[in-house]
Amino acid sequence: MRMRSCLVMVSLAAIACTLAAQTTPGYKVPRMPDGHPDLGGTYDLATLTPLERPKGQNATLKKEEVEKLEAATIDRRSRGDAALAADRSAPPVGGAGRGGGAGGRVGGYNSFWLDPGTTYNMVDGKYRSSIVIDPADGRIPTLTVEGQKRFVAEYSEGGYADGGDPDLDRTPGAYDDPERRPLAERCLLGFGSTAGPPALNNGGYNNLHQIVQTADSVMILTEMVHDARIVRMNAQHLPKTFRQWLGDSVGHWEGDTLVIDTTNFTDKTRFRGSTENLHVIERLTRTGPRSLLYRFTVEDPATWTRQWTGEVTWALTDQHIYEYACHESNYALADILKGVRLQEKEQAEKEKSGKAPR
Repeated sequence: MRMRSCLVMVSLAAIACTLAAQTTPGYKVPRMPDGHPDLGGTYDLATLTPLERPKGQNATLKKEEVEKLEAATIDRRSRGDAALAADRSAPPVGGAGRGGGAGGRVGGYNSFWLDPGTTYNMVDGKYRSSIVIDPADGRIPTLTVEGQKRFVAEYSEGGYADGGDPDLDRTPGAYDDPERRPLAERCLLGFGSTAGPPALNNGGYNNLHQIVQTADSVMILTEMVHDARIVRMNAQHLPKTFRQWLGDSVGHWEGDTLVIDTTNFTDKTRFRGSTENLHVIERLTRTGPRSLLYRFTVEDPATWTRQWTGEVTWALTDQHIYEYACHESNYALADILKGVRLQEKEQAEKEKSGKAPR
């Protein structure tokens, strides 16, 4: 895990990232030998722009509003990075603060480890208040009756609404078996929808994505958990019997825009509660020497009452993708499993000796 992107250092860094996201007038797209645009490079997806528009907010933000919001973010992070008093008292039982987050009430990462971004996204020279642009209110459409039932059944008891394992067992003893934990917790897929599709900022860290392009295929490498999507160009989708965690992605060019069509998801990698019949169409277009416009449309009639679309600018970065070290040297789960095995052994011995009810 590493933090990076247009990090806080000084406000000039935030300005540089914002400028990189603007469309460059008269920009000439670099070309591959086959004549198609060259999308290759490493992009930083970190942004303060939320997926959904806060209720009551306009579709675009004024520069003065953005400057105030970004300054508040920098100030909040600076305060979070401040040294703690060595003689501070112990936190209250159950942890300080309210709500969840990494570690819940007992506390998780401090701000040093987090990199949710320090700037709002700009598309076509305007600051967007949400990534979602359709529906016009910037909100994800309502769930269908079927989708609502699944949501209540799968997520109402503290599940992972970001698309974690929908079959997570929440009965007592759910930590006894590592395969009963969510996919992201097991470091099989990144948190949220960082790998996609659609590929989105996860709000935490490791926000980089690298595109490697050839005439026959396009690879999109996600830093978090090093997920690699292979887009087969000008191909047919695999039969529906072939299901993959990141879906089956096929691509084609429409002018200078790369269009990626993804189907054949599994029933374990549900995006915001979707079914395995999720259908995502992504459009990637170079808009400047340091920017790429990423547009996506999501459809699943069994989950949402209508399809919905979002778009966000990806900023080209000179930062390097780091190996994602997840649970290395993490002894917590191993100790939990050892403890359960010890309890099982002790219970079996008591039953054998007749000291415990069977």
